[in-house]
Amino acid sequence: MNIRLEQPKDFREVENLTREAFWNVYRPGCTEHYVLNQYRTNPDFIPELDFVMEEGDKIIGHVMFSKASLISPTPRSAEGRLHGKNPSLGGEGSIYSQDGDAAKSLSTPLPPEGGAGGGAFGGESVPSWTFGPISIHPDYKRKGYGLKLLKYAIEKAKEMGIGFLCMEGNIEFYKHAGFDLASKLNIHYHAEPKDAEVPYFLAQELIPGWLRNNGITEATYCPPKGYFVADENPEAFEAYEATFPQKEKAFQEGQLPQFCQSCGMPLTRIEDCGTNANGSTRSTSGRLLPTGRKNFDYCQYCYKDGQFLQECTMDEMIEHCAQFVDEVNKQMPKPMTKEEYKQMMQGFFPMLKRWRK
Repeated sequence: MNIRLEQPKDFREVENLTREAFWNVYRPGCTEHYVLNQYRTNPDFIPELDFVMEEGDKIIGHVMFSKASLISPTPRSAEGRLHGKNPSLGGEGSIYSQDGDAAKSLSTPLPPEGGAGGGAFGGESVPSWTFGPISIHPDYKRKGYGLKLLKYAIEKAKEMGIGFLCMEGNIEFYKHAGFDLASKLNIHYHAEPKDAEVPYFLAQELIPGWLRNNGITEATYCPPKGYFVADENPEAFEAYEATFPQKEKAFQEGQLPQFCQSCGMPLTRIEDCGTNANGSTRSTSGRLLPTGRKNFDYCQYCYKDGQFLQECTMDEMIEHCAQFVDEVNKQMPKPMTKEEYKQMMQGFFPMLKRWRK
């Protein structure tokens, strides 16, 4: 087994590996391979921490690291600013982590306008770091390769002076690499309430005392727009995806919750999905896929034969959905009033694909 830096000749093989590792694991299909394809030219990409793992002459694993940001709600002290100054590292970050063993990749909502730069949260942006996607070939899962690759990469990150990592993943796996709940460090996740203990949002100080030395007592992390490139450029993604062998999308046990990108309805079965033109899944790039396959972005009540069934504004959709609050409350630990439900949707709907600006 050998771990080395990725080279340009590896790109296609690594992207195919990533596609195989993620397909139908956390959602129907996947986009992580396209994220990787596009992210290598992103200024947040750290090429010195872009590793492949080989077994013989075969690439069986890959991980990349990225610059990230924490949004501190209050200005840091002068001492904290001094400690935190690092002109070569900083910026925005990543969301995906899938080691092929026991990790998790989140289909998280796109950050509000302003992204990880602080504008949407009204605080000071503090440089931090993250990693992902991390992928292990399906034939090598649950054999310890993912943990070996990650520990190697983390040691290299320490050598570069990287002091703090945030990521989304399964704590039962990542605790073996030193990660714990980010909430224990008072680091919040952008899409969850600040007082929530988010079980999938993890963090680790690679340099003990890094948060304190940088004047950070509390902060919010949000994923960067660069990791939503497939959502923002669906035609380009479809054209890229068409260069790979065709694979069937499917709902499977253990996937992350999927929601209609118009009304927020949970999508759990193929019957829940809308249809594209002529009952097919004609992609946004015009590529005609097999008849009978569904549209996995929108529900049957919002989208049929390639068109939305309601011409409405986001506020009108929220008002329509609010009438179903009693049904929603059957799934909630604490019932909401209609006004509370509308307020929740006002925060959630701008992140859905149909209403995203």
